[in-house]
Amino acid sequence: MTLKGKTLFITGASRGIGLAIAKRAALDGANIVIAAKTTDSNPKLPGTIYSAAQEIEAAGGQALPLQVDIREEANVLEAVAKAVQAFGGIDILVNNASAISLTDTEHTPMKRYDLMNQVNARGTYLCTQACLPELKKSAAAGRGPQVLTMSPPLSMKQHWFAPHTAYTMAKYGMSMCTLGHSGEFKAHGIAVNSLWPRTAIATAALQMIPGVDINLCRKPEILSDAAYFILTAGGGASGNFYIDDEVLAAHGLTELEKYSVQPGTKNFIPDFFVD
Repeated sequence: MTLKGKTLFITGASRGIGLAIAKRAALDGANIVIAAKTTDSNPKLPGTIYSAAQEIEAAGGQALPLQVDIREEANVLEAVAKAVQAFGGIDILVNNASAISLTDTEHTPMKRYDLMNQVNARGTYLCTQACLPELKKSAAAGRGPQVLTMSPPLSMKQHWFAPHTAYTMAKYGMSMCTLGHSGEFKAHGIAVNSLWPRTAIATAALQMIPGVDINLCRKPEILSDAAYFILTAGGGASGNFYIDDEVLAAHGLTELEKYSVQPGTKNFIPDFFVD
């Protein structure tokens, strides 16, 4: 199975992990809907929906750059309609957009709390809801529709909450969408899974967090390769919380040196939520 001719609606695809997943799918000739906010270049956060479109098309895919704020229902519904108009439907939704603040309760303003929960938990729910009619049509046409959310396995342990309760709640909200929707959509033939990295991933957003050594991270491509294996596996596996290196190992890829930001690194920064 390949992604040739499939249409992927990817949130937050103007840079980082979302763009990496888009470019990997583009190698197959997929159609990519870039649903992200950035239209003007920013030195601190390089990449816009338009530069992403150029990279996707250079890789062999078709791109539809759309300025989308996934907190706004009307904006999301309009983007889905434009995607259908351009490509005839939606086969895969990748819930990648996310907001982060690794702050304790005393230092998390409610504005930041609201942003994380509106983007992460509510945004994932909204985009899934908006794409659902098209995913059902994809299932009816035998195209194996999927929802893949970039969120962690659910581990209800105090140490994953205590340092940053608001962020953990917001990310787990995304994972609870996977847990619930995988069961809810089973009757429709729509697979719903999550994917999460074992180590920290070098993204522009991570570089803005004080004290993070990017040289101790892996590149976004480890997630895009893992996502590709999930999206092309067939068989309708659903309700899984995949970890990137485990997915790669299942496909015979255990040499991960090429994903290191700094070649030769052995002790990577571990990501959150992986026990």
